[in-house]
Order: sequence, then structure tokens, then C-alpha cells
Amino acid sequence: MKPFFSILILSWNDGHFLSECLQCLENQTFKKFEVLLLDNGSSPPLRNSLHEEFPALRLTQTRMADNIGFAAGNNCLADMAIGEYLVLLNSDAFPDPDWLEQLYEAAQHHPGAFFASRLLMASDLNRLDGEWNVYHASGMAWRRSHGKQLAQAYLSEKEVWGACAAAAAYPRSAFQSVGGFDPDYFAYMEDIDLDFRLKLQGVPCFYLPQAVVRHVGAGSTSTRSELAVLAGHRNLIWTFVKDMPGVLFWLLLPAHILINLLYLLAAIFVPFGRHIARGEFQAIEALPKVLAKRKIVQRSRKVSAFQIAKALDWNPFSPLIKLTFK
Repeated sequence: MKPFFSILILSWNDGHFLSECLQCLENQTFKKFEVLLLDNGSSPPLRNSLHEEFPALRLTQTRMADNIGFAAGNNCLADMAIGEYLVLLNSDAFPDPDWLEQLYEAAQHHPGAFFASRLLMASDLNRLDGEWNVYHASGMAWRRSHGKQLAQAYLSEKEVWGACAAAAAYPRSAFQSVGGFDPDYFAYMEDIDLDFRLKLQGVPCFYLPQAVVRHVGAGSTSTRSELAVLAGHRNLIWTFVKDMPGVLFWLLLPAHILINLLYLLAAIFVPFGRHIARGEFQAIEALPKVLAKRKIVQRSRKVSAFQIAKALDWNPFSPLIKLTFK
């Protein structure tokens, strides 16, 4: 039986979460899915007996000798997938039993759309780890409601900017049509970039509050690690330069430059400041390559700059929410 969902799981030095993750998948009420698991150069490697430990799962396991990054790793798994939808799930994310059922019903109601799940903090189920990705007019991005109390959660289905790739579902055809994740990102902000490129193709995203996943977060690396800070700041610039369409690019470029100058100023005063600076300078060094990608992205876009403008967050105070992230 052909699976409707292909669940992609990337693991790098976080194998201690996998048993619970796979058990949650084995407990799903919706059964038409396959699981594709990539050991992305973990040390020590993942054990090869997982398919024996979870015999009810249609599990395919593969391994890379070295860490090729979240973006390239998931692209590799996507090339192996045969499901109608690609479902990305972090190995430290634990879905409720009806999670896939909820995604399936949403896919029937909104064919061709992609979907964001409600993420709860695994350490405190009364707090949200996030609801959907927000993209600000300045080029900053974040997960809505990260760290807020569950009582403050959005309660109904809603069309939104995009989905956190810790637990998200994408039509395989749409994912492939935009080239999947940009492997140059390696990790961090790669889902924001994918959101943007799907938006430019007119692919909508819906938040599903009933599709619930418990998420540990930073299961394999710290949110303040060198990789997280450097790649996050580098990829923030790349996303704006590559994806912001037409007149919006020139209109919002001063705000984007200001945000990055403020980050460089802040880098003087914070312990991880050198990683911020390196990320900013790496982004600038690669601008010729990013501008070449921009031509490809913008040449193929199907929606107007006005449609993108309507989906942006324009509140000048919204970026202050980033100060609350741990």
C-alpha cells in the first residue's frame, strides 16, 4: 500500500530521543505512512536494530559518514520518499496519537497546502514551543507564541506565513518544485526560506492547533551554540536578499540593514557576539552567489509583491519578541 505520508527524521547526536519519537509514530491512528530515518554522521552511530524494535513501522534507515546539515539531509530523505506529503519531524519531537490523522484531514480540506503543528514544550506541557513561523517586514523571523502559556494559544485553524520544520507537512510536489531546502543554509532559518519560496509560488500554509507535538528543542545543539548563532544570522540575510520580491526589496532594505547593524552593535556586548559578527560577514561574502539565486527565485514567482506584503508582520515593535527567546 502506497503511503500517503513520508515522515523524514534526521538524527545527529540525539539518538536518545529516537525511541520515544518512533514509539509515538507506532501509536498513530493513521497508518498509511513510511518513516525515513537518516543518521547524519552521529558519533557514535545509531544502532541498526531500530526496524526490529519497531516492527509495526515501515522504517528505512540510512547513514551519512559526516554531518551534511539539516537542509541537505532532509533533501536526501525527500529524494527517497514516495508519499504524497513529506512530513518533517525532529527526533526530539513526540506527536500525539492523532497527529497524522489531523494532518490527513487538513490535506483533504486544503489540497496543495502545507501545514504547521502546535508545538508544546516537552518539559512543560502548559507552555507553547511555538505555533507557526512569523516573517517580519525587516527580515526577522520567529515562532509565534514561543514560551507562552498554553492558555494563550490560538484556538482555531488559520492561514499563516509558514511552518516550523520540527513538525510540518509539505506536499511532495510543491517541495520538489521549489528545489527543497537550500543546502547552503546547512541549518537554521532553512524552513523560513522554504516558507518564503513556497509563498512566492502561491502555496498556502495553515496552522492546525489540533495537530499537537511535544518538542524538546535544541536536542542536538544549544540555541546559543556557535553554529546556531552564526548560521542564524547569516541565513537571515540570505533569506531577505534571495526571497523578498520586487519593490518590497528596495522599500524594506533600509530596515533590514538597520536590524543587522543593531545586531553588530549588540555583538560587542554579548558573550556570543563574535559568532553574530562572523555570520553577518559570511552572509556578505556570499552575496554574489545569493543574488544569482535571487534571479532564479524571482523569475519563477507566481504571486505579486502586494500579496507577499499582506502576509508580512508590519508591527515595528514585534521584533522585540526575539529578546524573550532562550
